[in-house]
Amino acid sequence: MAEPLIVASKLVKGYRTAAGYVSVLRDLELSVGDGEMLAIIGASGVGKSTLLHVLGALDRPEAGSVRVAGEDVFRLSPERLGAFRNRTLGFVFQFHHLLPEFTAVENVAMPLLIARVPASEAWSRARALLVELGLAERLDHRPGALSGGEQQRVAVARALVQSPRAVLADEPTGNLDQETGDRLHELLRRLNRERGVSVVVVTHNPRVASACDRTVRLEGGSLHPVSPLG
Repeated sequence: MAEPLIVASKLVKGYRTAAGYVSVLRDLELSVGDGEMLAIIGASGVGKSTLLHVLGALDRPEAGSVRVAGEDVFRLSPERLGAFRNRTLGFVFQFHHLLPEFTAVENVAMPLLIARVPASEAWSRARALLVELGLAERLDHRPGALSGGEQQRVAVARALVQSPRAVLADEPTGNLDQETGDRLHELLRRLNRERGVSVVVVTHNPRVASACDRTVRLEGGSLHPVSPLG
């Protein structure tokens, strides 16, 4: 396997509820290779999304560390962490969270504009990526005028527009029909191979998991390898 891009060590995370403390991650360990495509599977409610959010520094663990591209992300100041996360990681969620009042190209250009990339370069990069993803005829359409699969491709473009080292995808095909979901996964696989982007995908879809380089199951707060035969 390639050298690790993401290394999580001894992660602990849980939640306090009216019924008491619920443990989700228990001394969890994970390494993701540079250029690897990894699937995380598991039953509903075991903490797959929580793990992904911790790996992406969207949520903090109670204990443990996450290193991404050599950086101990939870030791960075909030300002440095925000800049590092925006530059190094792309996120794709089941519900794409596109801004409804903006067009496809505006949604994709937004991270670049926020990062103060010159507007002409931001628009050019956003357009080129949408064209590459087969959305040349949808550049000026708002999300409400796009199909679910098209909206998700716009979300993928937004995740990739800053050329991140890794994309973290949380059930990206879960809100799509099987054919559209398969096409989206094929797109992520192609981008992984052609661009060398590491992809960590949380999924319930066995077809998605089987097409990844490696699959792990989250159970009992820790990760367990899954053989190619399941």
